[in-house]
Amino acid sequence: MRARAEAALAADRGPLEREADVGYPGAPDSSEAPGGRTVRRLLRAYGRDDAFREHVHDPALVARVAAALKEEPVRFCPAHHNCVMTKQPTHSSDTGWHRDIRYWSFARPNLVTAWLALTEETSAQGSLWVVPGSHRLDLDAERFDAMSFLDPKHPENAALLREAVCVELAPGDLLLFHARLLHFATRNHTGRPKLAAVFTFFGGDNAPTPGTRSASIPAITVP
Repeated sequence: MRARAEAALAADRGPLEREADVGYPGAPDSSEAPGGRTVRRLLRAYGRDDAFREHVHDPALVARVAAALKEEPVRFCPAHHNCVMTKQPTHSSDTGWHRDIRYWSFARPNLVTAWLALTEETSAQGSLWVVPGSHRLDLDAERFDAMSFLDPKHPENAALLREAVCVELAPGDLLLFHARLLHFATRNHTGRPKLAAVFTFFGGDNAPTPGTRSASIPAITVP
């Protein structure tokens, strides 16, 4: 998977999301600015290569996802994540504290993301920070800004974020996290690129809301 991702990055092979597309802190201002064509995500990873499809259908992965969801059958959601996340050494961005479910539409928010490190992930490279147990918390809307990022200046949020931990990973390590888990990542401050294959799953009688982006691509039952 790492070799396939590196080849796609070298060829600038789409579909892609570039750092300039998101406008997060640290990202180039436009595609014409220095670093403006830096890739943030290789999109539609499942359809890119057999290596990614085999990972999604791996019975060992599916068993771990099913145990986390506590629901079966397990379904892969191609409409969300389904990508190789990258943070490049010279031009990358900060992603604020958020929950992935903020822009997903499902009957129930019980989804799990499988984040597979294809390279080393350290704090200096922009590895994920998470607030353990935050997927169980009901947080008032006033604690988030207009883009549904957690407001770090809110007094209750400041106390919550003191519980955050950095999840550093070695190549091949797998992190499973709930769609309601608060997480955050800085830009890459090293000279080494960071790559991770990221796929999201749901199960049981859960379903995406018709007419939304979440339902725009049919789900795939795995394995």
